[in-house]
Amino acid sequence: MISSDLSPYLAGLAVVATAAYWLNSQRPNLRSIPAMGPTGLFSSYVGAYDYLRNAPKIVQEGYKKYKSSVFRVPYYDKWVVVVSSSQLVNDLRQSRDEDLATVPAFSQLFAAPWTLGSGFTDHNYHIKVIQSPLTRSIAARFTDIRDEVAAAFEDEVKLPGDDWVAVPALAMVLRVISRASNRLFVGLPLCRDPDYQMLTVKFAMGVMEGAKKINLFPHFLKPLIGPWLTNLPRDLEHAKKHLVPIIEERLRLEEEHGPNWAERPSDLISWLLEYAKGEERTPHMLTQRMLMVNFAAIHTTANSFTQALFHLAQGPEYVEPLREELEAAVAEEGWTKSAMSKCIKLDSFLRESQRYNGTSAVNMNRMVDNPNGFTFSDGTHVPHGTFVVAATYATHHDGENYENPNEFDGFRFAKMRGKDEDQGSIKFQMVAPDAKYLSFGFGRHACPGRFFAVNELKLMLAYVLQHYDVRLEGPRPPTEWFGTLAAANHSAKVEFRKRQT
Repeated sequence: MISSDLSPYLAGLAVVATAAYWLNSQRPNLRSIPAMGPTGLFSSYVGAYDYLRNAPKIVQEGYKKYKSSVFRVPYYDKWVVVVSSSQLVNDLRQSRDEDLATVPAFSQLFAAPWTLGSGFTDHNYHIKVIQSPLTRSIAARFTDIRDEVAAAFEDEVKLPGDDWVAVPALAMVLRVISRASNRLFVGLPLCRDPDYQMLTVKFAMGVMEGAKKINLFPHFLKPLIGPWLTNLPRDLEHAKKHLVPIIEERLRLEEEHGPNWAERPSDLISWLLEYAKGEERTPHMLTQRMLMVNFAAIHTTANSFTQALFHLAQGPEYVEPLREELEAAVAEEGWTKSAMSKCIKLDSFLRESQRYNGTSAVNMNRMVDNPNGFTFSDGTHVPHGTFVVAATYATHHDGENYENPNEFDGFRFAKMRGKDEDQGSIKFQMVAPDAKYLSFGFGRHACPGRFFAVNELKLMLAYVLQHYDVRLEGPRPPTEWFGTLAAANHSAKVEFRKRQT
């Protein structure tokens, strides 16, 4: 489904793209890679339009046709090579950064110079912050996050009596996740400030909307078009009104007492200051970095939880087993990260929802950075500058990887863990990617925030199970696709009432 607000950008795009074909002499030569769709000068852009509308279907067809090899699909600004087999996915996982680079690929995917700022590519130290101090803080700050999840749901889901109340699902979930995430990022009271909450949600959604539009244009036009199709300057100035006073005070206290002063808050601002160097330590750049991390924390997590909420509302048979497991774990461990780790069915339900629905048709985005190109283990060679991805959605719906792959089985991974000889392994947990489960990527460059995101998802689903009954009025709302990107239905409602049993 293509949103109507993009129609002006599609108008006349074939003419612009044709000009780009001639002007962009650095385009990689991929004639040896089989293509899905036409490859002619004009017809390839017709194929790109078809791909924009039917990406999951086209990738699925290519995956089946070239199961053990590679194929390419047309984007408006480039051809993208898709790998289809576990062997080649492992090649991506094991590749060196100097051969297949991750940051430039994600920079292109998000149109980062215009939607997130140049720092995303030039100084991506926030990844280390997420991998280390943020992830380490989850257990210690678990009570705070749970407290914010509870307060946010109470504010968002107003139930005056025992009647059912319809709630716009995705909009509500976005606000809850903004508050829960920012309880860790900036703490009270700012995480509950309605203006700051609205800003973080709007920015997170705006990055993807801006990237969709900018990536419809050829590379040589993006520096001209990008500044007009992004909300970054406006949102950055908005965010600075909230964050600059806090950041300036932190810098002053650090100057006065040293970097580890006794009452230093354990939050994202403090952790960023541990790693930021030079100009990155200015209030302007730190505010921009805070927005980057908010985007990473809010957008995908909100879509994942909303999809899981749809499944829970559609499948009442899952409610009692999930509640029984949750109550037993909390009785033993209290409301702690350890309790969530013991909720195997809860973890399975969330992982299965992400497998079934997907967040993208492709993942593990890489850019061939080696001037000599890159050669896969099967002998396939791709030249410098090629954009390479894995066929995520098709992998997740492959009958060789999953029994009845087109059916939702909420306890699929709990049953798989039950059959696993090593009962202590994390093999089938949601945070554990493998060659058959690629939602978080795979290998060294798997999503660094997945540990925080999964615990947040578990806490939110646990709160819903503990306090509400949920249902859908009709069938489960369909996923909305734009190109390779999957999103939870933005207009669907879920009905809530106070828990009756």
